[in-house]
Amino acid sequence: MKAVSAEPKLHGEVSLPGVRESVSRARSEVREWFGEAHPAIDDVVLATSELVTNAIVHSNADAGDLIRLTVTEAEGFIGIEVNDPGSTFSGPHVRKEANAEDGRGLLIVREISLAWGVREHGCGLGRTVWCAIRAAPLPDDPSAPEPVSG
Repeated sequence: MKAVSAEPKLHGEVSLPGVRESVSRARSEVREWFGEAHPAIDDVVLATSELVTNAIVHSNADAGDLIRLTVTEAEGFIGIEVNDPGSTFSGPHVRKEANAEDGRGLLIVREISLAWGVREHGCGLGRTVWCAIRAAPLPDDPSAPEPVSG
């Protein structure tokens, strides 16, 4: 009998320049790695977009710095990690201002993922912001009422 491996499967890894155009490239890379038919593609692309955007906007990244995107899958979960240069001014956090016009990226990540967090690597060594997303939707609750059309 073959043992189940807890080792995550690497879907893809890419280094992107610390510029806004990298967000679009990150979304494209993820779509290529998973394909449009993957059941979690929309959530994975959305979380990737928000994490890469945060890394570029809220870290000390500039065009000469690299943002590293790594996407893995293990035991029914997809892990998204974005490594950036970090910031000397603040760390990633969910905004509490209900009427803010921007800055909702980590709120979105928190809502669509099972867990998220930050690993600081030390002064000048950057940080990694990560999240875990279910690889497939939960089966429908059989006790839930059927939708009514008409």
